[in-house]
Amino acid sequence: MKNRTFKIVFAFLIFSGISGYAQKNSKKSFDVKRNEVYIDSMMTNAIEKGFFPGAQVMVGNKDAVFISKNYGFQDCSKKHAVKNEDVYDLASMSKVLGATLVTMRLVGEDKIKLTDRVGDAVPFFKNTPIADLTLFELLTHTSGLKASITFYQSLLSTPDGSPLLSDKKSAEYPELFDTMYVNKNIIYDVNYLSFTPKENWIQVYKNMWLNPEFYKTVYEQIANANVNPRGKYVYSDLNLLLVKEMIEAKTGKKLDQLTNEIYTELGISKIGYNPLKWTSIENVMPTELDNFFRKDTIRGYVHDEAAAIFGGVSGNAGLFANAQSIAVICQMLLNDGKFQGKQILNAKVVKEFTQSPLAKEGIYRGLGFDKRKPDEFFKADDFGHTGFTGTFFFMNPDNNRFLIVLTNRVNPTRTNRLMYKDDFMAKIWKQINN
Repeated sequence: MKNRTFKIVFAFLIFSGISGYAQKNSKKSFDVKRNEVYIDSMMTNAIEKGFFPGAQVMVGNKDAVFISKNYGFQDCSKKHAVKNEDVYDLASMSKVLGATLVTMRLVGEDKIKLTDRVGDAVPFFKNTPIADLTLFELLTHTSGLKASITFYQSLLSTPDGSPLLSDKKSAEYPELFDTMYVNKNIIYDVNYLSFTPKENWIQVYKNMWLNPEFYKTVYEQIANANVNPRGKYVYSDLNLLLVKEMIEAKTGKKLDQLTNEIYTELGISKIGYNPLKWTSIENVMPTELDNFFRKDTIRGYVHDEAAAIFGGVSGNAGLFANAQSIAVICQMLLNDGKFQGKQILNAKVVKEFTQSPLAKEGIYRGLGFDKRKPDEFFKADDFGHTGFTGTFFFMNPDNNRFLIVLTNRVNPTRTNRLMYKDDFMAKIWKQINN
């Protein structure tokens, strides 16, 4: 009996030793120097070519961070170098790091189901054309809703009824916005917009407040936006606007409250909506010079106009973060929802949301998460998301790797799409997975 006990204990110690050795040496299977040299080269070249002013890059696995580096400057003026504590506008990465994470938490707690319908959860949509849409359809972008609606443009007009934008530059249309030129005589709808604070109005920019009555027209437009066949994949911001409405209706709490509960449990503080409430403006990356709606270089407020309309807290965009905070979320997801011994998300839910449930139909999408058809860059189990402002994060659960690249490529203008022409992010992702 003693001999048998000794063998069991000995075997356990050997196993523990191997396991401990594997964790301590997990970094050895990743060639830090080779990958760092490659990333340095890619980022230096990108900044020299004007892909973006600067960036934060982080590479790691569920146990450790292998590479954490900052490159370039906060903006195109090149006055201030990028720092660890600087936060970037995540744009559509917010879809998964905000509303989707909260949904995962609620599904794991049986407080919401993927079969729940919009009209049942949110009274406003009960008798509308989108009442039967399910949470599953919203998260997989198979709801049939159109890609987006420029809600904010209905707040703008011109005195003579001439178009807001023109494809040709002229004396009447002098300033560039994306690929169009802006009418110099734009006026704002004073019934819905104010440039001084008003009681119960929503702040949408540093000098701009919105009448909440406007939301009725927003919801009416969404309710009639089902222009595509249901079941067809169409990536749409509207889907995540509705996910936000559903989870807030189910919980009685606002999205920023719900996300902050998760972030607090993870011990991360450089992530959240409306960054000027929790960090200084000097630590927020500037985004675009908006010659159209806000008439300013946007800094400290969300770039996305739809998220701005909702006071900076939205299901489609609105989050700001540094790479370090996102890395903790990556580690939690790669560790089946667990972080530092605490189960943040249900393990089965993590697996369910990060798979491609519609792959047989040629739809490579997780629940909320972006996935890609397997190719030379992406594997079948990879998952993550990108953002319009120039952000990217992806995870590979098979080899336990993650990559985070945060940039503000829209500074000073969104017309800068250089980083998309050469599979820039995908090449770095491929490199760290070799």
